[in-house]
Amino acid sequence: MTSAQDPEAGAGWRLFRGDGVPRAVALPSAPPWRRFSPTPAVRPELPYLIEPQHADVVNAALHLRRPLLVTGPAGTGKSSLARAVAHELRLGELLRWSINSRSTVREALYQYDAIGRLRETTLSRDRGEREPSIGTFIRLGALGTALVPSATPRALLIDEMDKGDVDLPNDLLTVFEEGYFDIPELTRLPEDMAEVEVQTADHRGTVTVRRGRVQCAEFPVAVITSNGERDFPPAFLRRCVRLDLPVPDEARLRAIVSAHLGEAALREADDLIDAFLRRRAPGELATDQLLNAVFLRTGGVDLDAEGLLDAVLHQLTGAM
Repeated sequence: MTSAQDPEAGAGWRLFRGDGVPRAVALPSAPPWRRFSPTPAVRPELPYLIEPQHADVVNAALHLRRPLLVTGPAGTGKSSLARAVAHELRLGELLRWSINSRSTVREALYQYDAIGRLRETTLSRDRGEREPSIGTFIRLGALGTALVPSATPRALLIDEMDKGDVDLPNDLLTVFEEGYFDIPELTRLPEDMAEVEVQTADHRGTVTVRRGRVQCAEFPVAVITSNGERDFPPAFLRRCVRLDLPVPDEARLRAIVSAHLGEAALREADDLIDAFLRRRAPGELATDQLLNAVFLRTGGVDLDAEGLLDAVLHQLTGAM
């Protein structure tokens, strides 16, 4: 008798039943790619599979100290590549700047809380206390933190550049070329306040900024992702090394399933991989959706049940 015939089959995975009856439920272990740790450094790092010719492009960007512009449809592993590079090269916690339509280079470099400073300064004066340092109200953004001088470069992910304003790529040119930026609120300070401690984006504490300038010693390992939804200015492209990640073929999909879930899971995934390949079109299905389906299958879920496979392998484009 199959699970479709037996109403009790598969009850172990049906945590929610929609019958309005409260019950104590032990949640099963999450998929490996959905496990988190309060300490990023100890978060388990999943294997990243990349073709040798694509790895060579990454190495070219590393040697040239140029940003790596990674393009490709959703689900091809663009963002994961940045994490993999940071992990393999031991560059510390990955700094991330997620782009949206309102993003500016200024916010990625630093934020200054002028209102908070005015309020705290007024309160300190009223109490007869020393005014707080201006550095207390300045926090470097992800890009600004990546440009702080250090013995080894920081890893920076600039995610989904094509979501930003059309002028954003050009606004980055000076920073990419010169490797520094100024904080005007600090450059105007008198000589006896030439050194100011400011906060960083990774909450590791503070760094010293002298005369308002942050100048990197090593250009950060910058990975910029794009879904290929629009063209970028030639001046911006000239300063980047470009990598176009294709959608994985069947052999690559099998290798990904095996690396993330093991050979045993791969042996149960033939029909799911076939269904994924039949349904996939550029930009419509992502590799992690296949991993989701295989993970559910290995957990005892009947993915042949009506509607369930459709729910897992849903298109990423078009009307819902």
